[in-house]
Amino acid sequence: MKLDYKKIIDEVLSKNFWPRLIVVVLSILLLAINYNMFLLHNDLVIGGTSGLATILKAYAGIEPATFIFCFNIVFIIISFIFLGPKNTGLTIIGSLLYPLFVSLTGPICEIIANKLVFDNFILIVIISGFLFGTANGFIYKTGYSTGGADIMIQIINKYFKVPTGTASFIINSIVIAAGGMIFGISKAVYAIIVILINSFLVDKIMLGISDSKMFYIHTKKRNEVKDFINSMNTGYTIMRTDGGYTNTANDLIMCVVPTKDYYMFKNVIEQIDHEAFFIISDCYEVYGGRRKQKFPYI
Repeated sequence: MKLDYKKIIDEVLSKNFWPRLIVVVLSILLLAINYNMFLLHNDLVIGGTSGLATILKAYAGIEPATFIFCFNIVFIIISFIFLGPKNTGLTIIGSLLYPLFVSLTGPICEIIANKLVFDNFILIVIISGFLFGTANGFIYKTGYSTGGADIMIQIINKYFKVPTGTASFIINSIVIAAGGMIFGISKAVYAIIVILINSFLVDKIMLGISDSKMFYIHTKKRNEVKDFINSMNTGYTIMRTDGGYTNTANDLIMCVVPTKDYYMFKNVIEQIDHEAFFIISDCYEVYGGRRKQKFPYI
């Protein structure tokens, strides 16, 4: 009997929905507070929609929350057209809540920021990077996104076959460069430090600092698991094994998946076989073979 993998993924996404939603909401709130109190207040342009909002506030006097909201609405519509409702659904909450929180927390954050005095600007950069990375790490870990530039990156990845990391680097570099031209090179350097801290913390929160995870899977439902991996259009290796305790012959399935798909992959395998035994390890470099950049269903 062929399993309905899309149905299994829907069940995984609905699992622990409310706790995940609470984490996402609090993380987006933290993201908005950090933006208003440290990034916007100090003219730090870190790329993405928020970076563009900072530039337009200084250059044209446009309120950041208004710009972010309009930008996100436009890209939600674009996402429905080019990425489909499944992928878009994970960005709607963040796309709407983030500009709302930016607007609500703006006045109080401005008051607090004016009262905060730091002897060294690098302290502001470290605090901002820590808050930014922590918030983004928990948002990504729960499978959600704040939309905006993330949608643009996914579209570039899908239709122009540009790797996600490369597309993100290009877009953010353009925004940071524009910020450097307006606010000065030193602010651009500080922004890069914030991004580096953010990247480190996101990787840590997402269980590892590698860009891939290697799975060794021992399961009694070998055909179902192999069918699922095949449905992802990625490769795997079958190794013949003998159980050291049971002395029974079996197959060990080895495959590599991107770190961002770790949560989904692990939980789908558990749904297919509740008794599956698998080992997960960091995979720092992968050459050759066949790998899928993202899940085909989301």
